[in-house]
Amino acid sequence: MLNRRLLRNLDFSLIVVTFAIIMTSLVIIGSATHINSPSDDRYWFVQRQGMFAIANCFLIFIMLHFDYKSIGRVANTLYGINLVMLLAVMVVGQSALGAQRWIQIGPINLQPSEFSKLIMIIALANLLDKKWGKLNTFREIIPVFLYIAIPFVLVLKQPDLGTSLVFLAILFGMIFVAGISIKHLMLIFAGGAAIMPIFWHFLKDYQKKRLTVFIDPNVDPLGSGYHIIQSKIAIGSGMLFGKGLFGGTQSQLNFLPENHTDFIFAVIGEELGFIGAVIILMLYFILLYRGIKIASVAPDNFGTLLAAGITAMLTFHVLVNVGMTAGIMPVTGIPLPLMSYGVSSLTTNMISVGILLNIYMRRQKILF
Repeated sequence: MLNRRLLRNLDFSLIVVTFAIIMTSLVIIGSATHINSPSDDRYWFVQRQGMFAIANCFLIFIMLHFDYKSIGRVANTLYGINLVMLLAVMVVGQSALGAQRWIQIGPINLQPSEFSKLIMIIALANLLDKKWGKLNTFREIIPVFLYIAIPFVLVLKQPDLGTSLVFLAILFGMIFVAGISIKHLMLIFAGGAAIMPIFWHFLKDYQKKRLTVFIDPNVDPLGSGYHIIQSKIAIGSGMLFGKGLFGGTQSQLNFLPENHTDFIFAVIGEELGFIGAVIILMLYFILLYRGIKIASVAPDNFGTLLAAGITAMLTFHVLVNVGMTAGIMPVTGIPLPLMSYGVSSLTTNMISVGILLNIYMRRQKILF
């Protein structure tokens, strides 16, 4: 059983803001999908998302019984499992929307690349814990990049450019916290910028087109630019107070694609307006602030790195997803954390919140 003193150390503000985002998610998913459900039940997506949210709450409660430090002892095993899962996708994975990213297990479609984000945070935290304060030479830095290169390439091959970029956001966030010098960081960024023209030739045609239409969606208004155009129309038409739940024409009439997953923030903008969108962004600000706070008060370097990696992942997701729907970021298929519909994404993000709670709960030694 959990010690009551530990329970009193829980970050209740993090719990409240997570609960608020998930409850808002269920309402918005219900509004966005009531005419698009794959069964006769108009709220099939809502029920499914809600069911897994409840199951994940029980999982988090079980996780809190174990010290987060125990995760580090199985980090290398998790890394190996991660590689096996990503390789399995290439062999037995299901294809959809031009990508092979899912594994069918009974009635559930799992996306291993979603789980791989959290696994890489754990594995990198374990590796960087041993290199804390030592990332001052490329001899120490290069093994870290090679460590993440294998899963990065496997995810990129699916192809899943969005998740690959999340890996990089996690990596740079964590090595910055681990003490890499600004000089080395700038050299790495300069080197990355220099090889971008080469990287361009390895992108799929549809990925190149997404980057092109980001600059001017009207280049392909009925193809790759369609998502951006409809999303901007939806957000703009919401104006200050929105059109009300179930009142968004772009969403309700199916002009807005992927309105319950990647473009759910456009539904928020259309139906809840500027005010509703700002409130949602404030909730995310509190969530990310708590992540930074937990990283700063963690009792050890491993806990700091875990919290920093999770916060970097969530921050990148929010910035890219919101920017994508507003037309100021390329379309990359990155979901909005705890808001977009998706079993794998929801589970990964809720477990991540559970790890943050675990770290904060054990931030100080309990005296008896």
